[in-house]
Amino acid sequence: MAGRPSARKPGKKHPIVLVLGGARSGKSAFAEARVLSLRAGKGKALYLATAEPRDGEMRARVAAHRARRGAHWTTREEPLDIAGVLDARTGEPVLVDCLTLWLSNLLGAGRDVDAETAALCAALKRAKGPVVLVSNEVGLGIVPDNALAREFRDHAGRLHQAVGAVATHVVFVAAGLPLFLKGPKK
Repeated sequence: MAGRPSARKPGKKHPIVLVLGGARSGKSAFAEARVLSLRAGKGKALYLATAEPRDGEMRARVAAHRARRGAHWTTREEPLDIAGVLDARTGEPVLVDCLTLWLSNLLGAGRDVDAETAALCAALKRAKGPVVLVSNEVGLGIVPDNALAREFRDHAGRLHQAVGAVATHVVFVAAGLPLFLKGPKK
């Protein structure tokens, strides 16, 4: 629709931001602040949660994230179909948290990770508004001692490369501090 704030102007690409970091690095808080800075006016942003809280510890993590976010967010839990949710959006900023949990869900469901990654990247290219994606960088440690963990690490590395190629910005967060790898430092 012409004239709507969410309509993409010819030649203008909405920000697609990949935020990587280790566990408890501050990546989610950084990504949440980034999404709120991308909101037009006073509209809400979508928090697309991929976690499936199957035990008490994970339920506590989800509750802590929700408490930190506040009223500027609408939350949707979607463990598998990120591309479908992104395609259905109308322009409000979306935070996807997180891609490594999504990857775990795909592997657990027996889905084709390469096909799902391609679908996600295609949806990001079609995005009608800003998208910020959070993911754990798991490839910086020792080589895992079992085949499943090595498969996960390898899939995560390829997923990050594919999303990073589509992204307008890539940020690595460590100790709560952002290191800008791609795109302007804003």
